[in-house]
Amino acid sequence: MRQTNLATFVDLAPIEERFREAALSGLSNPRKSIPCRFLYDQRGSALFDVICDLPEYYVTRTEIRILQERAGEIAALAGPRCQLVEFGSGASRKVKLLLSALKNPLAYIPVDISPEFLRLSAVGIVKEFPGVDVIAVCADFAEPQQLPDYIFWPFGSRLGFFPGSTIGNLTPDEAVSFLRGCRSLLRAGGGMVVGVDLKKDPDVLHDAYNDADGVTAAFTLNLLQRMNREIGGDFDIDRFSHEAFYNTAAGRIEIYIRSLMNQIVGVAGKRIAFASGERIHVEYSYKYAIEEFQCLAGRAGFSPAAVWTDRNNLFSVHYLKTR
Repeated sequence: MRQTNLATFVDLAPIEERFREAALSGLSNPRKSIPCRFLYDQRGSALFDVICDLPEYYVTRTEIRILQERAGEIAALAGPRCQLVEFGSGASRKVKLLLSALKNPLAYIPVDISPEFLRLSAVGIVKEFPGVDVIAVCADFAEPQQLPDYIFWPFGSRLGFFPGSTIGNLTPDEAVSFLRGCRSLLRAGGGMVVGVDLKKDPDVLHDAYNDADGVTAAFTLNLLQRMNREIGGDFDIDRFSHEAFYNTAAGRIEIYIRSLMNQIVGVAGKRIAFASGERIHVEYSYKYAIEEFQCLAGRAGFSPAAVWTDRNNLFSVHYLKTR
């Protein structure tokens, strides 16, 4: 039986890739790389919170402004008594804007791999929205089609929420696969709200990922410090640099850690050689024109219902309908 006014927790015991194995595997490849999710340890997450408030980093404040202005229109498209599923539950400020606007929402279902983060988030939502059924699901949000049907009410439409331009961290093919899984989960009559960063002046993009205060550089290089702290690394941070640039042909920001000299570094008992100029890839951030993203979503089984942008056309929020 469901418990209203209380949060319900569902632990699907996702198998989380361990940092040690991911780091050793990625650094052993000819083209070194470490998945971007490992940027977000406690210090990395704190640094990213600072990034979100930087004058150069327009993404967070612009998306929030769009949601503030358009939440009522989103709610009208979703209709009453929907069930809101957030994939990778993030800053609660954004989802609160939707929950405040939705008419009699049945449930809020945050999905994240971190049980500690989920519990804190769920408790906060329950306190602010006591009439909403909160079902926090510990699972890999990248596999939405694996979520069990029993977490949903048997009635009421389903609305997906994927803010923050996180869709841009996936390659286009990965994004289609993810959205296809969302389409399966949300079923006929469902909807999906997605934050998508837009293509724009490359100088604006460059500044957003290379801020004058060096916070983004500290965020990226914290990955090396995390290896030093957690898995016995001996990186000298001064021998590496943050590198981020816009690849116009691919339509994406590329973020790397570059070695400034020939060197050998210890990681978890192994010696890893770096040539001068050699890079560790840590993140892509794809940017889309509105029509490009709508075409991509169409490949996944969605139809565009509405799209909203800011006055400077920096960012977009899409409402997609299942078909």
